[in-house]
Amino acid sequence: MTKENPEAVVWPAGYQINPRHQSLAQDLITAFADIPVAVAGDCMGRSVGAMGLRSYHGGKIMCGQAVTVRVRPGDNLMVHKAMMMAKEGDVIVIDGGGDLTQAVIGGLIRTTALTKKLGGFVIDGAIRDLAEWAEGEVPVFARGHTHRGPSKEGPGEINIPVAVGGLVVQPGDLILGDLDGVIAIPAESAASLLPKTLAHLEREAKIRETNLNGTSDPERFDAILRGKGLPV
Repeated sequence: MTKENPEAVVWPAGYQINPRHQSLAQDLITAFADIPVAVAGDCMGRSVGAMGLRSYHGGKIMCGQAVTVRVRPGDNLMVHKAMMMAKEGDVIVIDGGGDLTQAVIGGLIRTTALTKKLGGFVIDGAIRDLAEWAEGEVPVFARGHTHRGPSKEGPGEINIPVAVGGLVVQPGDLILGDLDGVIAIPAESAASLLPKTLAHLEREAKIRETNLNGTSDPERFDAILRGKGLPV
């Protein structure tokens, strides 16, 4: 605490633990679980989302709100604390600085995640115990893997803005992940984005139908070419 604010917590250097985010409506989160990452990305400008991460669990969809963690590369002390704070369905998003020399999480953490019914993990860092993750029950996206395990010494921070694979994630953002990649939807934008994604899916379904029937309109592309001064 401080003289100016007796309720404020003074953290040791390198440590900070902020409260869990405000929850979005569960029906909104459930609705987004049916939205492909590519569709959400198209509706957000097509140039957003993490780069350089891969799925280690197969094709199970990830959809949940972010509990963010920044750790010293190769250390997972604050990951354990974040999991203690997380609620069912939350996704633990870990900024590990892209380090691949030590795994940040492994099979034992996966067991805890199963027990707590967490939504999964997104890690700018490494994992280990790949055979367990490959069972597919807990979504995990990571930059890489190694057999070398983590330390538990700190420091670290929880529920602060982090970056994973070039994607900025705020605490409480809605995280979507599928075989195409991972994207973060700002919590305050989720409700307004959902109808846009549904409309996008409907448009794609119509285009797909014309493509399958061989009745797609070439004039659509000719108009684009003409707009660029190209012959059609």
